[in-house]
Amino acid sequence: MNRHEILSALKSNPEVSVLVVGGGINGIGTFRDLAVNGLDVLLVEKSDFCSGASSASSHMAHGGIRYLENGEFRLVREAVGERNRMLQNAPHVVKPLPTTIPIFKRFSGILNAPLKFFRLLDTPSERGSLIIKLGLILYDAYTGKQRSVPRHKFFSRQQSLEKWKHLNSDIVNTAVYYDGAILRPERLAMDLILDAESENPNARALNYVSMIGGSEDIIMLRDELTDETYDVHPKLVINAAGPWIDFTNKKLGLSTRFIGGTKGSHIVVKHDELRNAIGEYEFFFENEDGRIVLIYPLYDRVLIGTSDIPMENPDEASCTDEEIDYFLSLTRRIFPEIHLTREDIVFQYSGVRPLPRSNAKSASQISRDHNIEVLSGDWTNLHFPIYSLVGGKWTSFRAFSEQAADKALAHLGLKRKKSTRDLPIGGGRGYPREPAEMRSQIESLSAWTGLTRERLKTLFERYGTRAETIATYMNGGTDFIFKSLPDYSLREVIFIAQHEKVCHLDDFLLRRSMLAMLGRLNGEVIEELAKALANALGWDEERKSAEVARTLLLLTDKHGVHI
Repeated sequence: MNRHEILSALKSNPEVSVLVVGGGINGIGTFRDLAVNGLDVLLVEKSDFCSGASSASSHMAHGGIRYLENGEFRLVREAVGERNRMLQNAPHVVKPLPTTIPIFKRFSGILNAPLKFFRLLDTPSERGSLIIKLGLILYDAYTGKQRSVPRHKFFSRQQSLEKWKHLNSDIVNTAVYYDGAILRPERLAMDLILDAESENPNARALNYVSMIGGSEDIIMLRDELTDETYDVHPKLVINAAGPWIDFTNKKLGLSTRFIGGTKGSHIVVKHDELRNAIGEYEFFFENEDGRIVLIYPLYDRVLIGTSDIPMENPDEASCTDEEIDYFLSLTRRIFPEIHLTREDIVFQYSGVRPLPRSNAKSASQISRDHNIEVLSGDWTNLHFPIYSLVGGKWTSFRAFSEQAADKALAHLGLKRKKSTRDLPIGGGRGYPREPAEMRSQIESLSAWTGLTRERLKTLFERYGTRAETIATYMNGGTDFIFKSLPDYSLREVIFIAQHEKVCHLDDFLLRRSMLAMLGRLNGEVIEELAKALANALGWDEERKSAEVARTLLLLTDKHGVHI
């Protein structure tokens, strides 16, 4: 069903078994899990899907090697297993990521590591080769028999400098291990939504619909596009609002203090020398202040992050000048010969991690684990329980969603019908694993649709095997390549707009595509795409102009992009 049909259905039948509030990755994952198990479930998100905390990730599927030092072995075991499943279930989006740790000392941290483990020390101490070696041995062990990525390797100083010519010559070693790169997190999230709705007609997801209150057996929703309100009658509410969880509970008259989030910011730079210097390797290391930071290959750009700053109100998150200076300096520490400046930045972003409220002395010691807080009965004036999903991250979203879905099913007296453990995601279904198989699929689809092999290769890179559906649509009418974007065409954009719940111009620029993040926007691009979306969604000239103005303001205020 489209947006209008879903809202009309809510008017005629407001009953729903589960209402999920929050369309970040935890809410979307839970929505998908409940949907494939046959429940009637409604997901509402006050903005666009994955436009809050989930839009501010480091694009990594990782087990969290540094969590070992905090003694979070269960979390590491779970996250490594989920990383492997993401590589298997979503190969169109998640790829193996070789990760390099530059090491400047050999024996540092030998005494500090056990003290940190027992919470007896919270001051930074640089980890040396020995500690990192022990950690990587344990990290590899968690992969077990499911060897989805290679084991780690250590390189001498000479080998390292031969491999990475611009690397700081003060290193004593480098270590290389593998995690996963989530190249397009928002694509993964949208695939989950589309899969859920395709499998279960009683699973419905709405963006730009907010929860504004509730009492007894009613939750009140508002359409943020029209201001129209709707009452729904759920049997259970799952609060998946991430760092806004306590704010969302407050709308229901509930006073909670579950979240103690920390802000993480990133910058994306266009710098060919730095991009060539790192190759296809992420550099993941401990900076001089003890903060774990990264330099990450994002297509032809470089992603640099991240900070870890306590923040109460997620609406106030922004990438500050101080953070930008920090990111530029950490890059100089690893590649001192490469001159990176603010002029090289093409995009910046910031978000708040929905971490549990904690008395930890430093942000790095706050647990990255997840849990479900239950409010029901005498604690509320509501006839249904509220499950608040606290914590979580991209890597472990499926496991957390499974936990939430199991709890919801038990509450409703139902049994699980289907596991998501080995369930392919969206364009990862039937995705070719070998180059020869990819070539064969592209050849066949080219003969069927008339699209060029190069064009189809681009579609496969963007959408996985969903490229077949999109290519067939593109072949079904008059199409043309955009003058400002030679790798996009009109009917591709129309298809995405009409089938992927696009409501605003920025939905496409920031989340259905990577155009904004990769610094590919200019006035001509925005105007051409605004015209295409107006065509697809029926905007008049006034609405189109308003969408352009909204987008330009958002790019400037939130992402440091001036057009």
